[in-house]
Amino acid sequence: MDSLPVNWEALDALIIDFAKSENLIDDSSPPPSPSLSSSYRSRLVIRQIRRSLEVGNIDAAIDLLRVHAPFVLEDQRLLFRLQKLKFIELLRKGTRDDRTFAIDYLRKSLAPCALNAYPEAYEEFKHVLLAFIYDKDDRTSPVANEWAEKRRCEIAGLVSSVLRAHFHAYNPIFSMTLRYLMSIHKGYCFRQGIVSPISNLTERLLLEERDFSAIPPEGLYEAQVFDEVDIQALAHAVELTRQGAIDSLRFAKGDLFEAFQNEVCRMRLDDAMLDELVREYCVYRGFVEYGMKTLSEPLKGNPPESGCFSSPESSIDVDHRGAKRSNSENSATTDLSCMQGTDVELRFASEPTYNLEDCSPSGSHHSENSSLLRNRSHGACERSKRKRWRGRCDELDFISDNHFSRCGKEEVSTALQVASTTISMGVENNNLEDKYEIVLRMKELAGRGMAAEVVEEINSLDPNFFEQNHVLLFQFKQVEFLKLVGLGDHSGALRVACSHLGPLAAHDTNLLKPLKETLVSLLRPSEDTLVIGSLHALATSLQVAFGKRLGVEEPHLMRIMRATLHTHCEWFKLQMCKDRFESLLRIDSLKENDPPMLTSFTASKSNVESCTIGSSQATMSSATRVSDDGGSPNQASSRDAICDENAILKVMEFLALPRADAIHLLAQYNGNAETVIQQIFA
Repeated sequence: MDSLPVNWEALDALIIDFAKSENLIDDSSPPPSPSLSSSYRSRLVIRQIRRSLEVGNIDAAIDLLRVHAPFVLEDQRLLFRLQKLKFIELLRKGTRDDRTFAIDYLRKSLAPCALNAYPEAYEEFKHVLLAFIYDKDDRTSPVANEWAEKRRCEIAGLVSSVLRAHFHAYNPIFSMTLRYLMSIHKGYCFRQGIVSPISNLTERLLLEERDFSAIPPEGLYEAQVFDEVDIQALAHAVELTRQGAIDSLRFAKGDLFEAFQNEVCRMRLDDAMLDELVREYCVYRGFVEYGMKTLSEPLKGNPPESGCFSSPESSIDVDHRGAKRSNSENSATTDLSCMQGTDVELRFASEPTYNLEDCSPSGSHHSENSSLLRNRSHGACERSKRKRWRGRCDELDFISDNHFSRCGKEEVSTALQVASTTISMGVENNNLEDKYEIVLRMKELAGRGMAAEVVEEINSLDPNFFEQNHVLLFQFKQVEFLKLVGLGDHSGALRVACSHLGPLAAHDTNLLKPLKETLVSLLRPSEDTLVIGSLHALATSLQVAFGKRLGVEEPHLMRIMRATLHTHCEWFKLQMCKDRFESLLRIDSLKENDPPMLTSFTASKSNVESCTIGSSQATMSSATRVSDDGGSPNQASSRDAICDENAILKVMEFLALPRADAIHLLAQYNGNAETVIQQIFA
């Protein structure tokens, strides 16, 4: 499956926002807004209530609802469900005293509530009385569903949906985006008969079960008319029936985007696995400290290519100081083996490091044996800026002997500790930490436009790297060329073109077009603002490629985002429409990226001199560009020639069909919706 270029800067922002919103990192930045803090506290309360219900401690849940959300207990429909669950849990304990208390509770609480809850409640009340006769272990009894522990989860999900909508305590944007993209990805792969390349991740991360839909207040059951476009958009975005979409809109009082958020948050994720995926990404990108548990345990069983790190024989060995010293006091030489059996020699000496801020295109011509010292110096400086991963410590505070059974506490604690427990890394993982520092230093230099320095340092570490990644070398030489042009040094720029860009383009004819476009920059006056593109995509490409060379695999979230964004694009090409929710979930910004080849740049002469190259947003390459309505230009014109939007909606509504199927049928009958419907029912 092809992948779509991803705007990693946009993903960085979403993930940092997620980590801060969920209080997963120690952050010394200014405190979040009161609304953010309130939303976080509300989510913690909702999780506490959910877990109380899931382990069968109904009293604890009711006590919390009485304090934080008394309106739930005032709704007789919800109260009846909670009381019925409490009755079953009393019987489940099996003691004589609990059975006596269950009878008393039945008489004083459950029966009176059943009379006023909803029309079917009294019948349900009489049915649940059978639990006195049929044992909880009888799988064939008429009340087996009432005894089933999954009923706890159903009620917990229902109450969570109501609370989340009432408090507007939605999950952070990244969490909702991931739910939505993975849901579309799984649906697209199933429909197209494609084997997902990330199924080993999505099947465990996105759970099959969803929370129950929130119950609309009784006053909202009056007839309301909603736009059919909104109904169909919601129904097909989150896989609802038409009536389900109407009920969801009714609960949200007609607000399409609020209804959509309610429905997306009903999708369940494995929180512990998500936290660990986010932590892995943050370590890889240099946002949080290294030294936490790797993904080897929660993702055990993954194929090697999806693992966090490659095998020892395919990586470069660097010890926790950066290299293994020899007996010499002033220098040491270590022979290192990288992938494909390449021999790489790292040398370092004790002379002082050079000014890392020097960004002259030619680079500082210091000895290559200082590279490792600078990597160490850079690592120490950067580590001081990184946040500490704290995990969901706040959630563990909710677990108390009063609220949870012993079994329930162990289950919750184990799940949370997957993402929060620190372990001793040992020498082997310290080796890996130094590799991270090397890769992060190269990424930082590339992001600042210091192309000559990147090439020089990588060549000193691995002389064969650019031989096997010639496109990356071409791109860095483009950056160097354009910086020289920006400084007015046309002679130096031409030397770079003749020495590097020309031979590379001769070796790979696909580079001839970007070479020509690069040379056009010579026609612009040096004092003018040059057209330069964002370097962040190039820096990330280098990080991934050079990281693999050192045995540091890209994080799993990168694979997930590439695959799901691609299928999102393909899915809406089939639907021949634009995703109405992509702006809400920042999906549009995740797709805005530089073309694969840097062919144009934007930076003024002063920016070049200060190594601050601005970021510009570029659209997707022509291979992936879609029209405004989500389809390709040919698809859009074909659809317009066949049918209009009203005809598509009419067929979708009457036949309960997906949009793509409705368009396919209309194409067979010249866009006539009435004819399609008549033929189906004929």
